[in-house]
Amino acid sequence: MGDNVERFVRTIIVPYEQDPRCGSHGPSEDVLVEMRVKAKAAGVLTPHIRADGTHFSQIDTAYILKKSGLSPLGPVACNTMAPDEGNMFLLGLAGSPEQKTRFLEPLVSGEARSAFFMTEPSGEGGAGSDPSMMKTTAVPDGNHWVVNGRKTYITGAVGAKVGIIMANSEQGACMFLVDLPDPAIRIDRVLDTIDSSMPGGHSEVTIENLRIPSDQMLGQPGQGFRFAQMRLAPARLSHCMRWYGVSLRAQEIATDYACRREAFGKLLIDHEGVGFMLAENQIDLKQSELMIDWCAETLDSGADGNVESSMTKVSVSEALFRVADRCVQVMGALGVTRDTIVEQLFREVRAFRIYDGPTEVHKWSLAKKIKKQTLQAREQG
Repeated sequence: MGDNVERFVRTIIVPYEQDPRCGSHGPSEDVLVEMRVKAKAAGVLTPHIRADGTHFSQIDTAYILKKSGLSPLGPVACNTMAPDEGNMFLLGLAGSPEQKTRFLEPLVSGEARSAFFMTEPSGEGGAGSDPSMMKTTAVPDGNHWVVNGRKTYITGAVGAKVGIIMANSEQGACMFLVDLPDPAIRIDRVLDTIDSSMPGGHSEVTIENLRIPSDQMLGQPGQGFRFAQMRLAPARLSHCMRWYGVSLRAQEIATDYACRREAFGKLLIDHEGVGFMLAENQIDLKQSELMIDWCAETLDSGADGNVESSMTKVSVSEALFRVADRCVQVMGALGVTRDTIVEQLFREVRAFRIYDGPTEVHKWSLAKKIKKQTLQAREQG
Protein backbone atom coordinates (compact mmCIF):
# COMPACT_ATOMS: atom_id res chain seq x y z
CA MET A 1 0.00 0.00 0.00
CA GLY A 2 2.79 2.43 0.88
CA ASP A 3 4.34 2.11 -2.58
CA ASN A 4 0.97 2.85 -4.22
CA VAL A 5 0.58 5.91 -1.99
CA GLU A 6 4.04 7.17 -2.94
CA ARG A 7 3.37 6.74 -6.65
CA PHE A 8 0.03 8.53 -6.34
CA VAL A 9 1.43 11.46 -4.35
CA ARG A 10 4.45 11.98 -6.58
CA THR A 11 2.58 11.76 -9.89
CA ILE A 12 -0.94 13.05 -9.17
CA ILE A 13 -0.72 15.30 -6.10
CA VAL A 14 2.63 17.09 -6.44
CA PRO A 15 1.34 19.16 -9.43
CA TYR A 16 -1.44 20.53 -7.18
CA GLU A 17 1.21 22.28 -5.05
CA GLN A 18 1.18 25.16 -7.55
CA ASP A 19 -2.62 25.27 -7.78
CA PRO A 20 -3.90 28.81 -6.97
CA ARG A 21 -6.77 27.24 -5.02
CA CYS A 22 -4.27 26.35 -2.29
CA GLY A 23 -4.14 29.49 -0.18
CA SER A 24 -2.92 30.72 3.19
CA HIS A 25 -5.66 28.77 5.00
CA GLY A 26 -5.06 25.53 3.17
CA PRO A 27 -6.47 24.00 0.00
CA SER A 28 -10.02 25.01 -0.89
CA GLU A 29 -12.89 22.57 -0.49
CA ASP A 30 -13.23 22.00 -4.22
CA VAL A 31 -9.57 21.05 -4.67
CA LEU A 32 -9.81 18.78 -1.61
CA VAL A 33 -12.78 16.95 -3.12
CA GLU A 34 -11.04 16.75 -6.49
CA MET A 35 -7.92 15.19 -4.97
CA ARG A 36 -9.90 12.71 -2.89
CA VAL A 37 -11.89 11.55 -5.91
CA LYS A 38 -8.56 10.74 -7.56
CA ALA A 39 -7.26 9.08 -4.40
CA LYS A 40 -10.32 6.86 -4.21
CA ALA A 41 -9.96 5.90 -7.87
CA ALA A 42 -6.31 5.01 -7.21
CA GLY A 43 -7.23 2.91 -4.16
CA VAL A 44 -5.25 5.07 -1.72
CA LEU A 45 -8.01 6.93 0.15
CA THR A 46 -7.69 6.37 3.93
CA PRO A 47 -4.99 3.76 3.23
CA HIS A 48 -4.12 3.18 6.89
CA ILE A 49 -7.56 1.74 7.71
CA ARG A 50 -8.72 -1.62 6.38
CA ALA A 51 -12.04 -2.22 4.63
CA ASP A 52 -13.51 -3.67 7.87
CA GLY A 53 -12.68 -0.43 9.74
CA THR A 54 -9.68 -1.74 11.70
CA HIS A 55 -6.39 0.13 11.73
CA PHE A 56 -3.09 -1.11 10.46
CA SER A 57 -0.38 -1.49 13.07
CA GLN A 58 1.54 1.65 13.96
CA ILE A 59 4.66 0.41 12.19
CA ASP A 60 2.66 -0.23 8.99
CA THR A 61 0.88 3.11 9.42
CA ALA A 62 4.30 4.78 9.69
CA TYR A 63 5.34 3.38 6.32
CA ILE A 64 2.10 4.58 4.70
CA LEU A 65 1.98 8.04 6.29
CA LYS A 66 5.62 8.78 5.47
CA LYS A 67 4.72 8.18 1.83
CA SER A 68 1.55 10.29 1.99
CA GLY A 69 3.66 13.09 3.48
CA LEU A 70 5.93 13.41 0.43
CA SER A 71 3.77 16.43 -0.46
CA PRO A 72 2.14 18.84 2.00
CA LEU A 73 -1.08 18.02 0.12
CA GLY A 74 -0.59 14.25 0.24
CA PRO A 75 -2.22 13.74 3.66
CA VAL A 76 -5.15 15.92 2.58
CA ALA A 77 -5.67 13.90 -0.59
CA CYS A 78 -5.21 10.49 1.04
CA ASN A 79 -7.22 11.30 4.19
CA THR A 80 -4.28 10.78 6.52
CA MET A 81 -4.11 14.40 7.71
CA ALA A 82 -4.49 15.94 11.14
CA PRO A 83 -6.78 16.22 12.99
CA ASP A 84 -8.88 13.63 11.11
CA GLU A 85 -6.37 10.81 11.39
CA GLY A 86 -6.16 11.17 15.18
CA ASN A 87 -9.93 11.61 15.50
CA MET A 88 -10.59 8.47 13.47
CA PHE A 89 -8.15 6.57 15.68
CA LEU A 90 -9.92 7.76 18.84
CA LEU A 91 -13.43 7.04 17.56
CA GLY A 92 -12.32 3.60 16.46
CA LEU A 93 -11.19 2.85 20.02
CA ALA A 94 -13.77 4.64 22.16
CA GLY A 95 -16.87 5.21 20.03
CA SER A 96 -20.08 3.22 20.53
CA PRO A 97 -21.44 1.29 17.51
CA GLU A 98 -23.99 4.06 16.92
CA GLN A 99 -21.33 6.78 17.21
CA LYS A 100 -19.08 4.96 14.76
CA THR A 101 -21.88 4.71 12.21
CA ARG A 102 -22.86 8.35 12.55
CA PHE A 103 -19.52 10.08 13.05
CA LEU A 104 -16.67 7.73 12.12
CA GLU A 105 -17.86 6.23 8.84
CA PRO A 106 -18.13 9.60 7.02
CA LEU A 107 -14.57 10.39 8.11
CA VAL A 108 -13.16 7.06 6.94
CA SER A 109 -14.92 7.40 3.59
CA GLY A 110 -13.37 10.84 3.12
CA GLU A 111 -16.80 12.45 2.75
CA ALA A 112 -16.41 14.53 5.93
CA ARG A 113 -13.68 16.39 7.79
CA SER A 114 -13.47 16.86 11.55
CA ALA A 115 -12.21 19.30 14.18
CA PHE A 116 -10.92 18.69 17.71
CA PHE A 117 -11.96 21.46 20.13
CA MET A 118 -9.57 21.48 23.09
CA THR A 119 -7.17 24.46 23.15
CA GLU A 120 -8.50 27.71 24.67
CA PRO A 121 -7.42 31.38 24.42
CA SER A 122 -4.40 32.07 26.65
CA GLY A 123 -5.53 35.64 27.32
CA GLU A 124 -8.63 34.28 29.01
CA GLY A 125 -6.73 31.85 31.23
CA GLY A 126 -7.82 28.82 29.25
CA ALA A 127 -6.18 25.48 28.56
CA GLY A 128 -3.17 25.25 26.28
CA SER A 129 -0.19 23.07 27.10
CA ASP A 130 -1.84 22.48 30.50
CA PRO A 131 -5.27 20.88 29.83
CA SER A 132 -6.17 21.03 33.52
CA MET A 133 -6.81 24.77 33.03
CA MET A 134 -9.82 24.09 30.82
CA LYS A 135 -12.56 26.72 31.22
CA THR A 136 -15.19 25.28 28.86
CA THR A 137 -18.06 23.89 30.93
CA ALA A 138 -20.52 21.05 30.44
CA VAL A 139 -23.66 21.03 32.61
CA PRO A 140 -26.25 18.21 32.53
CA ASP A 141 -29.81 19.20 31.63
CA GLY A 142 -32.19 16.24 31.45
CA ASN A 143 -30.96 13.90 28.74
CA HIS A 144 -28.71 16.63 27.30
CA TRP A 145 -25.55 18.48 28.24
CA VAL A 146 -25.17 22.23 27.80
CA VAL A 147 -21.68 23.37 26.81
CA ASN A 148 -20.27 26.90 26.98
CA GLY A 149 -16.77 28.16 26.37
CA ARG A 150 -14.16 29.54 24.03
CA LYS A 151 -11.70 27.59 21.89
CA THR A 152 -8.81 28.63 19.67
CA TYR A 153 -6.34 27.21 17.14
CA ILE A 154 -9.07 24.76 16.12
CA THR A 155 -7.72 23.16 12.98
CA GLY A 156 -10.21 22.62 10.18
CA ALA A 157 -13.26 24.01 11.98
CA VAL A 158 -14.28 25.82 8.80
CA GLY A 159 -15.81 23.15 6.59
CA ALA A 160 -15.77 20.37 9.19
CA LYS A 161 -18.83 18.15 9.56
CA VAL A 162 -17.79 16.32 12.74
CA GLY A 163 -16.58 17.91 15.97
CA ILE A 164 -15.05 16.46 19.15
CA ILE A 165 -15.42 18.93 22.00
CA MET A 166 -13.56 18.81 25.35
CA ALA A 167 -15.30 20.40 28.33
CA ASN A 168 -15.19 20.23 32.12
CA SER A 169 -18.10 18.91 34.19
CA GLU A 170 -18.48 18.36 37.94
CA GLN A 171 -17.38 14.76 37.34
CA GLY A 172 -14.31 15.83 35.39
CA ALA A 173 -13.39 16.34 31.75
CA CYS A 174 -15.77 15.04 29.07
CA MET A 175 -15.64 14.55 25.31
CA PHE A 176 -18.67 15.13 23.10
CA LEU A 177 -19.37 14.34 19.45
CA VAL A 178 -21.30 16.94 17.48
CA ASP A 179 -22.52 17.54 13.96
CA LEU A 180 -21.09 20.63 12.29
CA PRO A 181 -21.86 23.35 11.48
CA ASP A 182 -24.02 24.24 14.48
CA PRO A 183 -25.44 27.73 15.20
CA ALA A 184 -24.28 27.41 18.83
CA ILE A 185 -20.67 27.07 17.65
CA ARG A 186 -19.59 30.42 16.22
CA ILE A 187 -16.35 30.82 14.29
CA ASP A 188 -15.14 34.26 15.34
CA ARG A 189 -12.17 34.38 13.00
CA VAL A 190 -9.72 32.25 11.07
CA LEU A 191 -6.24 33.03 12.33
CA ASP A 192 -3.41 33.97 9.98
CA THR A 193 -0.74 31.43 10.89
CA ILE A 194 2.69 30.43 9.66
CA ASP A 195 1.43 27.14 8.19
CA SER A 196 -0.86 26.72 5.20
CA SER A 197 -1.45 23.04 4.45
CA MET A 198 -4.53 22.23 6.53
CA PRO A 199 -8.01 22.77 5.01
CA GLY A 200 -10.02 25.38 6.88
CA GLY A 201 -6.99 26.82 8.64
CA HIS A 202 -7.07 27.38 12.42
CA SER A 203 -10.06 29.12 14.00
CA GLU A 204 -11.04 30.96 17.15
CA VAL A 205 -14.44 29.74 18.26
CA THR A 206 -17.19 30.64 20.75
CA ILE A 207 -19.49 27.88 22.02
CA GLU A 208 -22.69 29.32 23.47
CA ASN A 209 -25.41 27.16 25.04
CA LEU A 210 -24.66 24.18 22.85
CA ARG A 211 -27.11 21.38 23.67
CA ILE A 212 -25.68 17.91 23.12
CA PRO A 213 -27.68 14.67 23.64
CA SER A 214 -26.18 12.46 26.32
CA ASP A 215 -25.62 9.60 23.87
CA GLN A 216 -23.14 11.81 21.99
CA MET A 217 -20.69 11.76 24.89
CA LEU A 218 -17.65 9.56 24.34
CA GLY A 219 -17.62 7.11 27.22
CA GLN A 220 -18.65 8.42 30.62
CA PRO A 221 -18.34 11.78 32.42
CA GLY A 222 -14.80 12.27 33.71
CA GLN A 223 -13.12 10.13 31.04
CA GLY A 224 -12.19 13.02 28.78
CA PHE A 225 -8.54 13.32 29.78
CA ARG A 226 -8.05 9.56 29.52
CA PHE A 227 -9.42 9.62 25.98
CA ALA A 228 -7.23 12.62 25.18
CA GLN A 229 -4.17 10.62 26.25
CA MET A 230 -5.32 7.63 24.17
CA ARG A 231 -5.44 9.93 21.14
CA LEU A 232 -2.36 11.99 21.91
CA ALA A 233 0.52 9.51 21.72
CA PRO A 234 -0.41 8.08 18.29
CA ALA A 235 -1.36 11.56 17.00
CA ARG A 236 2.05 12.99 17.98
CA LEU A 237 3.70 10.13 16.15
CA SER A 238 1.52 10.59 13.05
CA HIS A 239 2.71 14.19 12.78
CA CYS A 240 6.28 12.91 12.82
CA MET A 241 5.47 10.39 10.05
CA ARG A 242 3.91 12.97 7.75
CA TRP A 243 6.56 15.65 8.22
CA TYR A 244 9.30 13.08 7.74
CA GLY A 245 7.88 12.47 4.27
CA VAL A 246 7.92 16.08 3.14
CA SER A 247 11.35 16.64 4.73
CA LEU A 248 12.72 13.71 2.76
CA ARG A 249 11.39 15.26 -0.43
CA ALA A 250 12.86 18.66 0.47
CA GLN A 251 16.22 16.94 0.85
CA GLU A 252 15.75 15.44 -2.62
CA ILE A 253 15.00 18.87 -4.06
CA ALA A 254 17.96 20.54 -2.33
CA THR A 255 20.31 17.72 -3.34
CA ASP A 256 19.19 17.89 -6.95
CA TYR A 257 19.78 21.65 -6.93
CA ALA A 258 23.24 21.29 -5.38
CA CYS A 259 24.18 18.69 -7.99
CA ARG A 260 23.13 20.98 -10.89
CA ARG A 261 24.02 24.47 -9.74
CA GLU A 262 27.63 25.62 -10.16
CA ALA A 263 29.52 28.35 -8.30
CA PHE A 264 33.18 29.24 -8.23
CA GLY A 265 34.07 26.65 -10.84
CA LYS A 266 32.37 23.56 -9.38
CA LEU A 267 29.04 22.11 -8.34
CA LEU A 268 27.62 23.42 -5.09
CA ILE A 269 27.73 19.96 -3.51
CA ASP A 270 31.50 19.90 -4.03
CA HIS A 271 31.84 22.88 -1.70
CA GLU A 272 32.16 21.47 1.82
CA GLY A 273 29.91 24.16 3.25
CA VAL A 274 27.06 22.81 1.10
CA GLY A 275 27.93 19.12 0.97
CA PHE A 276 28.26 18.91 4.74
CA MET A 277 24.77 20.38 5.21
CA LEU A 278 23.27 17.72 2.98
CA ALA A 279 25.23 15.04 4.85
CA GLU A 280 23.94 16.36 8.17
CA ASN A 281 20.41 16.26 6.76
CA GLN A 282 20.89 12.61 5.82
CA ILE A 283 21.92 11.87 9.40
CA ASP A 284 18.95 13.76 10.91
CA LEU A 285 16.53 12.03 8.53
CA LYS A 286 17.83 8.57 9.40
CA GLN A 287 17.72 9.30 13.14
CA SER A 288 14.15 10.58 12.74
CA GLU A 289 13.14 7.48 10.82
CA LEU A 290 14.56 5.25 13.53
CA MET A 291 12.84 7.21 16.32
CA ILE A 292 9.49 6.99 14.52
CA ASP A 293 9.79 3.24 14.00
CA TRP A 294 10.95 2.69 17.59
CA CYS A 295 7.95 4.57 18.97
CA ALA A 296 5.57 2.79 16.57
CA GLU A 297 6.83 -0.60 17.74
CA THR A 298 6.39 0.51 21.36
CA LEU A 299 2.75 1.42 20.71
CA ASP A 300 2.20 -1.84 18.83
CA SER A 301 3.44 -3.73 21.91
CA GLY A 302 0.42 -2.47 23.85
CA ALA A 303 2.29 0.10 25.94
CA ASP A 304 0.72 3.56 26.27
CA GLY A 305 3.84 5.04 24.67
CA ASN A 306 3.44 8.46 26.27
CA VAL A 307 7.12 8.79 27.19
CA GLU A 308 8.31 7.34 23.91
CA SER A 309 6.01 9.54 21.82
CA SER A 310 7.08 12.59 23.81
CA MET A 311 10.75 11.82 23.16
CA THR A 312 10.05 11.11 19.50
CA LYS A 313 8.06 14.29 19.00
CA VAL A 314 10.88 16.40 20.44
CA SER A 315 13.63 14.63 18.55
CA VAL A 316 11.87 14.50 15.19
CA SER A 317 10.39 18.01 15.20
CA GLU A 318 13.74 19.56 16.09
CA ALA A 319 15.67 17.39 13.60
CA LEU A 320 13.28 18.05 10.73
CA PHE A 321 13.40 21.79 11.39
CA ARG A 322 17.19 21.57 11.01
CA VAL A 323 16.68 19.67 7.76
CA ALA A 324 14.30 22.32 6.43
CA ASP A 325 16.59 25.15 7.48
CA ARG A 326 19.59 23.59 5.74
CA CYS A 327 17.57 22.93 2.58
CA VAL A 328 16.65 26.61 2.41
CA GLN A 329 20.29 27.56 2.94
CA VAL A 330 21.58 25.16 0.28
CA MET A 331 19.13 26.55 -2.29
CA GLY A 332 19.82 30.16 -1.45
CA ALA A 333 17.37 32.65 -2.94
CA LEU A 334 15.38 29.87 -4.61
CA GLY A 335 14.86 28.29 -1.19
CA VAL A 336 12.86 31.26 0.10
CA THR A 337 10.53 31.36 -2.90
CA ARG A 338 7.39 29.31 -3.36
CA ASP A 339 8.74 27.74 -6.55
CA THR A 340 9.34 24.57 -4.51
CA ILE A 341 7.86 23.11 -1.30
CA VAL A 342 11.11 23.80 0.59
CA GLU A 343 9.92 27.23 1.73
CA GLN A 344 6.58 25.82 2.85
CA LEU A 345 8.25 22.98 4.74
CA PHE A 346 10.36 25.51 6.64
CA ARG A 347 7.21 27.34 7.78
CA GLU A 348 5.19 24.23 8.55
CA VAL A 349 7.89 22.39 10.48
CA ARG A 350 8.51 25.48 12.57
CA ALA A 351 4.90 25.25 13.69
CA PHE A 352 5.31 21.51 14.34
CA ARG A 353 7.78 22.32 17.13
CA ILE A 354 4.84 23.92 18.98
CA TYR A 355 1.65 21.99 18.31
CA ASP A 356 0.96 18.71 20.10
CA GLY A 357 3.05 20.17 22.90
CA PRO A 358 6.02 22.54 22.59
CA THR A 359 9.48 21.00 22.86
CA GLU A 360 9.99 22.61 26.25
CA VAL A 361 6.80 21.09 27.73
CA HIS A 362 7.86 17.61 26.62
CA LYS A 363 11.34 18.08 28.08
CA TRP A 364 9.85 19.33 31.34
CA SER A 365 7.57 16.30 31.51
CA LEU A 366 10.45 13.95 30.78
CA ALA A 367 12.59 15.65 33.44
CA LYS A 368 9.83 15.13 36.03
CA LYS A 369 9.77 11.41 35.22
CA ILE A 370 13.56 11.21 35.43
CA LYS A 371 13.47 12.84 38.87
CA LYS A 372 10.71 10.53 40.08
CA GLN A 373 12.52 7.40 38.89
CA THR A 374 15.80 8.55 40.42
CA LEU A 375 14.28 9.34 43.82
CA GLN A 376 12.38 6.04 43.87
CA ALA A 377 15.55 4.13 43.04
CA ARG A 378 17.40 5.97 45.78
CA GLU A 379 14.74 5.06 48.35
CA GLN A 380 14.79 1.42 47.30
CA GLY A 381 18.59 1.30 47.27
